[in-house]
Amino acid sequence: MLVKTFCAAVNGLEVTTITIEVSLNKGVVYHLTGLGDEAVRESKDRIAAAMQYSGFRFPVADITVNLAPADLRKEGSSFDLPLAIAILAANASIETDRLRDYMMVGELSLDGRLQPVKGALPIAIRARKEHFKGLIVPRANVREAAVVNDLDVYGMGSMTEVIQFLTGQKAFEPTVIDTRKEFYEHQYTFDLDFADVRGQENVKRALEVAAAGGHNLIMTGPPGSGKSMMAKRLPTILPPLTLAESLETTQIHSIAGKISKDTSLISQRPFRAPHHTISEVALVGGGATPMPGEISLAHNGVLFTDELPEYNRHTLEVLRQPLEDRRITISRAKYTVEYPCSFMFVASMNPCPCGYYGDPTHHCVCTPGQIQRYMSKISGPLMDRIDIQVEITPVPFRDISKAQPGEPSAAIRNRVIAARAIQTERFKEVKGVHCNAQMSERQIHRFAEPDEAGIEMLRTAMERLHLSARAYSRILKVARTIADLAASPAVLPEHLAEAIGYRHLDRGDWAERGYR
Repeated sequence: MLVKTFCAAVNGLEVTTITIEVSLNKGVVYHLTGLGDEAVRESKDRIAAAMQYSGFRFPVADITVNLAPADLRKEGSSFDLPLAIAILAANASIETDRLRDYMMVGELSLDGRLQPVKGALPIAIRARKEHFKGLIVPRANVREAAVVNDLDVYGMGSMTEVIQFLTGQKAFEPTVIDTRKEFYEHQYTFDLDFADVRGQENVKRALEVAAAGGHNLIMTGPPGSGKSMMAKRLPTILPPLTLAESLETTQIHSIAGKISKDTSLISQRPFRAPHHTISEVALVGGGATPMPGEISLAHNGVLFTDELPEYNRHTLEVLRQPLEDRRITISRAKYTVEYPCSFMFVASMNPCPCGYYGDPTHHCVCTPGQIQRYMSKISGPLMDRIDIQVEITPVPFRDISKAQPGEPSAAIRNRVIAARAIQTERFKEVKGVHCNAQMSERQIHRFAEPDEAGIEMLRTAMERLHLSARAYSRILKVARTIADLAASPAVLPEHLAEAIGYRHLDRGDWAERGYR
């Protein structure tokens, strides 16, 4: 007897419908075809044990299983459930005519319980596209899958419940999620707030400018100056996610298995802070089984690298292309996958090996040569992709104790949202450009060209401060954002002056100047 059930395979963000064909004949051999990996081949033993604990017997027959399309590699344990149901139906252990109506995914425990799988949300989107009546998933995955409208999603706890549902022995209600309510309910709830940061007004201003224009940023300062503290609060002032951005972000986290059972949609922008020992594959994605890396998990959010020079130089260099293209294509011998990775890159670092160069309360023991070598760990092409460079000095205790609470994140976020609205209108006819940081050279000359006084100021600053040539475009981009925050149609000299102040690492004498 030949029986077919349906499930799905995830490859990058692409999902392919998989037809599981099971044929039973006389014999005792189990055949599995269709390029299943080790986890798929091991499913026979899990299925046999799960059947026994569920009151069934694994058939003593010649069983041929095909996973179609047969030329597509299948990976993972999500095929356990549809394969088990197909074997039972082919053996006439269960009778149902509903198999063609439902897509199923789920890993089986030895006692028949269903364990969560990765990629439930993109699989649900595929099931709706293929016009299946419903999707059966483990109970732990039901909330993320149920955000897809016009599809009945059933969360099951065990193989027994799935059999009862398919055979009509017991009625189950699909899970219904109010997508918009779930999305907007937690959008403005943050554990951190800029009101907790006392002092450091110049750095908070730089972070506001970075958030308003989508600019990459690096903070340089001695230990304890508050670099990490402020970076962690950056998502609280970024514009809220749109529903489309939330769905795209949730899909990536679903594929990586990062969605908790109580979460349906990611409603806040991601903040990823990988340790400096991270490998290239973990950062960009890939591996034997292709998975999203940290840059894709930070999509529509922030990627924070603390102590940037401590990262492996080759690991940092792989960031160069994703920062420009905002997509990463991973090509290997057996697969090619593409993930989105549009993120804000925020980094922090000490100014020298000992950490106290420029600290008014500590003495730096590093020579200019040591400082220069330390800074050279970060390549010029990578630094070229960072628009804002801000220097931080520690706030003395007497100032911390006297300082009033800082401006709350909500007030800063309102200004950022207003500036982004101006940019949305400006670039509404430009494909692929949504904020000032993404402007090309042609768009910089069109939208951020200063007047004669501004050009003269910029020329003087570049000569006196020994700014590198690459700083020119970055200054104009940042100045355009500062003008947007001030609701100014033109880039004025005061906007340029502030933008020039955010290029301290480009100054030719940075490692040699002293602090008095």
